[in-house]
Amino acid sequence: MKPLAIDLFCGLGGWAEGLLAEGWDVIGFDIEQHVYGEHRYPAQLVVQDVRTLHGSQFKSADLIVASPPCQAYSYRAMPWKRAKALPPPDNELFDACFRIQREACEAAGRHIPLVVENVRGAQKWVGRARWNFGSFYLWGDVPALMPPIAKYKSSGMNWSNREIRGQDFTRIAGSQSFQSASVEGFHLKGDLVEGRKGIGGRSAIRNPQADPRPSHGNNSTRKFASAMIAKIPLPLARHIGRVFRPATFEAAA
Repeated sequence: MKPLAIDLFCGLGGWAEGLLAEGWDVIGFDIEQHVYGEHRYPAQLVVQDVRTLHGSQFKSADLIVASPPCQAYSYRAMPWKRAKALPPPDNELFDACFRIQREACEAAGRHIPLVVENVRGAQKWVGRARWNFGSFYLWGDVPALMPPIAKYKSSGMNWSNREIRGQDFTRIAGSQSFQSASVEGFHLKGDLVEGRKGIGGRSAIRNPQADPRPSHGNNSTRKFASAMIAKIPLPLARHIGRVFRPATFEAAA
């Protein structure tokens, strides 16, 4: 029997792709289904607001991974007076990941590891990350030994630490504005894109003062490009899958 991973705020499934490659079963949760041509979530998907979940339903899981939205953190890191003047962001979605883990562990009577991914700018509000893979910052049960950053291909993009197909790019808001990027033929012009999902995978930065969960409306091209950029790098996801794969599964394999 394969180990089970729960993928919160799953988007297009960067975590899932790596975990599936390492022999896991994966169930993803997101507030909407993302389908862009042939691109869609690669595992079982449940369309549900993560905030409504109770961790006890995951007592049989062996791992929880999560990529909560980060627009609120990103916008506040931008060098704009209106951004700096905003009140502290609501950490509800970030905190929900740890609540779900706590409830799952209590129901299971054992520790279920959790790895949460977000951006560097979140550290001011949620505490220092334990490690980062380029612009992907990690909290929770992060392994002591992690893979080095190297140039590779993932989700149709050539990645190095700050490079996508020759574009100087970083997801770290306030460090570099993303003025133009190409993602498999799709282009974003003039947008500040922080490169993380909002609820359901939305990632264009908008003023979160009125609504910390911005959307792209019906612009599927922009949503697709943002969702692709937001995907967890395959080497990172596979490494987490290998580290947390239960020893009983290894013996059976």
